[in-house]
Amino acid sequence: MAASIVGVLDDDLRNAIINSKVLVVGAGGIGCELLKNLVLSGFNDIEVIDLDTIDVSNLNRQFLFHKQHVGKSKAAVAKESALQFNPKVSIKHYHDSIISTDYNINFFKKFSLVMNALDNRAARNHVNRMCLAADVPLIESGTAGYDGQVELIKKGMTRCYECEPKAAQKTYPGCTIRNTPSEPIHCIVWSKHLFNQLFGEADADQDVSPDTEDPEAAADAGENALKSKANTIKESNGNVERKSTRHWAQECDYDPKKLFGKFFRDDIKYLLSMDKLWTKRRPPTPLNWEELPDAVAGTSQSEDPGLKDLKIWSIAECAKIFAVSVEKLKIELKKLAEGDHLIWDKDNKEAMDFVAACANIRAHIFGIPQKTRFDVKSMAGNIIPAIATTNAIIAGVVVLQAFRVLQNQLSKCQTVYLRLKPNHRKQILVPEKYLIPPKKNCYICSEKPEVTLLANVNKMTVKELEEAVLKKALNMAAPDVILDSTGMVVISSEEDEIEKCDEKVLSELGIKDGCLLKVDDFLQNYELTVYVNHYEAPKDEPDFKIIADPSQLKPKEEKEKEEKSNNVKNDFSSSGKKRKLDEKSLKTTKTPPPKKKGKSVEEDEPFRDDNDIDLIEL
Repeated sequence: MAASIVGVLDDDLRNAIINSKVLVVGAGGIGCELLKNLVLSGFNDIEVIDLDTIDVSNLNRQFLFHKQHVGKSKAAVAKESALQFNPKVSIKHYHDSIISTDYNINFFKKFSLVMNALDNRAARNHVNRMCLAADVPLIESGTAGYDGQVELIKKGMTRCYECEPKAAQKTYPGCTIRNTPSEPIHCIVWSKHLFNQLFGEADADQDVSPDTEDPEAAADAGENALKSKANTIKESNGNVERKSTRHWAQECDYDPKKLFGKFFRDDIKYLLSMDKLWTKRRPPTPLNWEELPDAVAGTSQSEDPGLKDLKIWSIAECAKIFAVSVEKLKIELKKLAEGDHLIWDKDNKEAMDFVAACANIRAHIFGIPQKTRFDVKSMAGNIIPAIATTNAIIAGVVVLQAFRVLQNQLSKCQTVYLRLKPNHRKQILVPEKYLIPPKKNCYICSEKPEVTLLANVNKMTVKELEEAVLKKALNMAAPDVILDSTGMVVISSEEDEIEKCDEKVLSELGIKDGCLLKVDDFLQNYELTVYVNHYEAPKDEPDFKIIADPSQLKPKEEKEKEEKSNNVKNDFSSSGKKRKLDEKSLKTTKTPPPKKKGKSVEEDEPFRDDNDIDLIEL
């Protein structure tokens, strides 16, 4: 079925679409809808990138994928399926991570427009910085349940993705949880799903194990590591039907050793047999009940052995607690009437022990740092489900915004929010009244990006500075660090350029209170000034803090004085500044009128909360 837009769109827009080159980052729920929309709208030159492979759980909402595609590259299959709508379109796919050094500024500069359909913050941050560096418009989008959001990011004109701090991520892709966890929270969510599969209200979409009898997945995996038929039953017609996890567990009377063998050995071996998952990831290590390591891959956070909640358990301890909790939960389940089930509660000792033990065992298998029971309890939360219609609506809005970008009507690309409850005008799609300008003190898109690092310079090592602060907290890819006062290279992205001093603390290198570090990320074309302040964190707080707004460090008296001064200035100059911004950047965008007294927030503003542009498509 070929797409035809002749007579539907005006000639100028149609020519702009035909002559454009666009990049879609992500080929999941939103990405599938977006590719279909682009092809049917007349886009001729499209590139798409996604590292993930197709999981069974994707099939209910990512409509470009079918059973025979399980285990294959999302980007490759999305391309082939989208071409069925119009075989004449040029679509190039990359089965890779957008964070890879292969996709540098020159790569981004060749596009007229970039559209994000991502499911994680690190990749969003990276694409945000690359598009700012390449000065290419970026349309950011995301969904969470029935809510969604689309926002244009344009250098010097709008706020960037990192202008506002984001709340902690609360939603996680199902295929990541099942197959390729990379963070402790992924293992915790998986463990809660396992609890429901065994004892609670089971949900087929939350099955924790790979589909070991799926012929497409088995074919893709080659020699399947699993020979056991424990999870299947044979029907009279010869077909193989997969048993539910609950059914299988009941048949083996919830034997802890058999449960352990299935979830932490057999299922992991099956994942290992899916070679494509591990070409660019660390492969997991299956565990045998009889050969469990006694030592923990970490350190105890409590010297008192009685404080079990504050201690990281060894794998042997996890296995023991797993076995005890399974037995107790089995007894509780048998006390209920037929058809009833247990409900997970973080305050239920056995349920919490089960989740903490399973999460730490799975973390060990995938080489992820383990957590104390206390940490697991505090991190455990709910997953917001992905809804296909929400993805479709948001993908449609992305393309409408793309039309405006290609027509150079950037000032009309206000942020659009999709909300479950209509506003007083009966709208569920609610646009901002005007573009949101860049934040003055943003450490990414301001003229002179700078942050203040509060850390104990006598304890923080160079490795922690690089990995925890620069790469993880500040999302840099390959940072180089120079101590400004001496010109000494502290961290280099080039191997063997300097002598490694990873284990030295900052003070040993002369980095003390008040020092200034110059940080440069060549890949992201990003320079940052880091002011170091010595800081001894209280017992229950993080070891370091990053402050992007320097005014937060000023003494109280100085802050109050500055605020009064700013209030006086704003009375005379705020409208003038706004007009200047309109004339230079927004051109046709009018200054929003002042709010009238007595109006509610809902009447004047679209729905917005702390998760703006942090809505994650699952």
